[in-house]
Amino acid sequence: MSEEQKEQTPSLEQLLEAEKKRSEEYLTRLKYLQADFENLTKRFDRQIEQVKNHCTESLIIKLLDVVDELELALKNGQPAEAQSLVEGVKMTLKKLKKVLEEEGVTPIESEGKVFDPSRHNAVATVERDDVDDCIVVEEVRKGYMMKGKVIRPSIVKVSVKPSKLQKESKKNE
Repeated sequence: MSEEQKEQTPSLEQLLEAEKKRSEEYLTRLKYLQADFENLTKRFDRQIEQVKNHCTESLIIKLLDVVDELELALKNGQPAEAQSLVEGVKMTLKKLKKVLEEEGVTPIESEGKVFDPSRHNAVATVERDDVDDCIVVEEVRKGYMMKGKVIRPSIVKVSVKPSKLQKESKKNE
């Protein structure tokens, strides 16, 4: 091996090492970029799914008022001469509830349950001895959830124990 070749060999080896380091840096950067891209894709997919789940929420809330009115019509309109009208309202209400159920809307069960401020709005308290404190005793307006999210809380009346003064006044009477 000539002197000139020996001098070129270390410089070629140095160049090779430098290129290896540079390619490793590029590979590392590529891996980070790929991971960032995958995370971004996953985040966008989650956001799109959330939007899909709740894009019809405002329409559903408006339809719940229609459900309330149909239920009220059934509750108050029971005379025998209006039986065909009542049957029509029942069928309409059944179809509407089926559509809501298909969209992931479920009623909140309230009566007899413990008061939950995230699901219920209390409008009154009812003093009762036969029921524990903070139990929903009456549902004024039904609440609904859509795919696990409360879209309209139930309006309820909640039980409380009678005060000692009221108990004594009842005994004296």
